[in-house]
Amino acid sequence: MMIKYERPTSVAARWARRIARFAFGLFIGALLAHRFGPLVTPHFAALIALSAGLAVLAVVLAIAGFVRFWQVAAVGGIASFVALLYAAVPIGAAGFVIGEYFSKPAIYDVSTDTVTPPPWIKTPNAQQGWLKRAAEVTPADREAQVLAYPALTGRRYDGALDRVFQGVKTVAEQTGITIVAQAGVENAEADLEDMAVKPADAAPADSDPDDVPIPLSRPEIGTGEMPPGRRSSDILLQGEWRTLIVGLRFDVLIRLREEAETTFVDMRVASRYGGHDLGLGAAFADQFLHALDAELLGIAGD
Repeated sequence: MMIKYERPTSVAARWARRIARFAFGLFIGALLAHRFGPLVTPHFAALIALSAGLAVLAVVLAIAGFVRFWQVAAVGGIASFVALLYAAVPIGAAGFVIGEYFSKPAIYDVSTDTVTPPPWIKTPNAQQGWLKRAAEVTPADREAQVLAYPALTGRRYDGALDRVFQGVKTVAEQTGITIVAQAGVENAEADLEDMAVKPADAAPADSDPDDVPIPLSRPEIGTGEMPPGRRSSDILLQGEWRTLIVGLRFDVLIRLREEAETTFVDMRVASRYGGHDLGLGAAFADQFLHALDAELLGIAGD
């Protein structure tokens, strides 16, 4: 009499595959809805956390399926392997975020000028949801930035304000910054007007050199008391920037200040949501300033 052996089926392995597929689909759906749709960052972070939690559960069940496969040759080895593949994506993304969270300082606002950062033209305001953070940046936050990113400093260029301003606008467009507000742009226009010589103002060829008018300093443009970190002669550009893949939102402020024969450029980058920018703000500021150096090659100072 022939005895037919029927292999048992691992229920854990089957559930592991189902849960891992759902976790993977939830991760991809949340990512697309956040990058291209209306999903805001607090809801996106909650969905990603849920996806990672389900993926971890799927891994545990997949391990149980492998154990049953090893002990009694239960059906489910392939299902467990597929579950691990699906779970690797949300777990890998969550692992990267956790690594950056603990390796970078818990700050959301970085500036090349940590003493008097450029002030916002329009103060960013977004509903934080469950991603709570301090309303103001503290001196301790600035000290943490200096320790973590000592090379993040402003740039000085041996060029006129209008020339550097054009370079900043070019690099802002190249790096994906959408300008939403600007102030003091008339200061660059004043520089351009100073370069033009009107015929009526030109000295006659036979005039006495002593009669040539002495150029006066350009008057300060703008009235009223300025907030700390801003002068009436400054140019401020405020914009929005999003990361390429995930679409995390950042607010960006660029300050141009004319000093003697040079122009100094400072930058401020703040995450719109949450109290931790995962180091992305400093990385983008560094990327922008290096691109600006390349754009204004030949006029960079100390």
